[in-house]
Amino acid sequence: MAATAATVAPSVGEFRPSSLSLATIGLSLGTFMQVLDMTIANVSLPTIAGNLGASQDQSTWVITSFTVCQAITLPMTGFLSRRFGEVKVFVWAVLLFSLFSLLCGFAASLSMLIVFRALQGAVVGPMYPITQSLMVSIYPREKRGMALAIISMITVVAPIVGPVAGGWITDSYSWRWIFFINVPIGIFAAVVVAAQMGKRIEQLRRARIDWVGVVTLILGVGALQILLDKGNDLDWFNSNLIVTLAIVAAVSLTVWVTWELTDDQPLVDLRLFRHRNFAAGTLALVLAFALFFSISLLLPLWLQNVLGYTALWSGLAAAPMGVIPILLTFWVGKYAHKFDLRLMTAGSFAVMGFVCLRFGSFNTDVGFAAVAVTELALGLGIALFFMPILTILLSDLEGPEIAEGSGSATFLRTVGASFAVSIVTYLWTRGGAVSHANLAEHINAYNPEVRRGVAAMGGALQRYAAEINGVITQQGMQVSFNHIFDGLGFGFFALIAVVWLSKPPFIQRARGGGGH
Repeated sequence: MAATAATVAPSVGEFRPSSLSLATIGLSLGTFMQVLDMTIANVSLPTIAGNLGASQDQSTWVITSFTVCQAITLPMTGFLSRRFGEVKVFVWAVLLFSLFSLLCGFAASLSMLIVFRALQGAVVGPMYPITQSLMVSIYPREKRGMALAIISMITVVAPIVGPVAGGWITDSYSWRWIFFINVPIGIFAAVVVAAQMGKRIEQLRRARIDWVGVVTLILGVGALQILLDKGNDLDWFNSNLIVTLAIVAAVSLTVWVTWELTDDQPLVDLRLFRHRNFAAGTLALVLAFALFFSISLLLPLWLQNVLGYTALWSGLAAAPMGVIPILLTFWVGKYAHKFDLRLMTAGSFAVMGFVCLRFGSFNTDVGFAAVAVTELALGLGIALFFMPILTILLSDLEGPEIAEGSGSATFLRTVGASFAVSIVTYLWTRGGAVSHANLAEHINAYNPEVRRGVAAMGGALQRYAAEINGVITQQGMQVSFNHIFDGLGFGFFALIAVVWLSKPPFIQRARGGGGH
């Protein structure tokens, strides 16, 4: 495999920054900024649309453009690392992300904002997997679990902070500040990492550019991502655009996979899946993250659209989910290696499964406290999930394979989350319509309850019909919500079997350079 290996002089694998704490802060801030930006703009879309004179539907391209370009560049992480070096890629990605954030804040039209968001997504793709690789490389072998635990905590906390911060900034100041705040953070992170890790030796390989891989990847992933983002809005395969996108995605990705498996210098080394733990861990990560992302997607929609919460209060209801991961991060990082990580991950899936069943038992009268406490319990499952599963999937990769494997796993995780968004949104909407129809069957002029209700309103049939229709719609969406969460719960239970496909030992080897 084409590798990013750091020359061993004295021993690259033993490179340590002058301040481990500063290096950790710099890497963590860069990743936090990236993950935060994936959600912080969501709650501001109505304001952005109104301010820039666009429709709500058009404004969703602010999210879609970012996601599509990020998904395209994620699998290129290994190639970029081999060609330019991990530290250099990270620093330039953070600086360019800060620049495009500044331009997003100054955007005078929706078209400009979408272009700059696309550029943001393009440069941000490699940041997360390279951060994982660099964090593993600077920590001693016995403390690498701590490094992954810190990254895991960021992955959990940033999406929670995003909606709350986005709502507060938009309401109190201006939506433009959700982009401006990235600039000082990004510059600080880039300067710190460059200063602390600039002397890290990396052996670069100027391999030829796999243009067939680049073009087919862009076409395939771009078409697939747009299909997933716009499928619900365009009524799926009843739309000629969706059909065309599906054909382009299927053909392009088939060619891409075939080419990457046979090319001598592939853009993405799919042969990493020959490693048992990487294959099993990635499968568990992708499926579990898709289920977790479904929870994160549906809960705020349910709180706002069914229970009538504001964006800020729905964010506050979800916030307790981050408490336990923060409290347990250092414990998990320090002591996880003493346990069978498969048991820890299985326990995580069990907790999240039972939490989903608990959400599936709620009704429209549930209070804020009950939601917040259940979110708190969900945090226990999350605290035991990310670090163990990341350790499992990276455990049989060596040195230069870590950044590439992390990039591939993160790419598949992103695609899995996109599938989850489209599928769960469709199922919730469709289920709500079916439940509405079933409930409405009982509303007719011969029903004594209906006659009493009309009489109570002084015979105002239209007013009664409008009011009862609102109640039926609310209850229909609630029934659909309950069914979906029951399904998510059983999905987590089924995933317990998947993690046992991996095989100990789960010690991060990271031999042979690359600074890992």
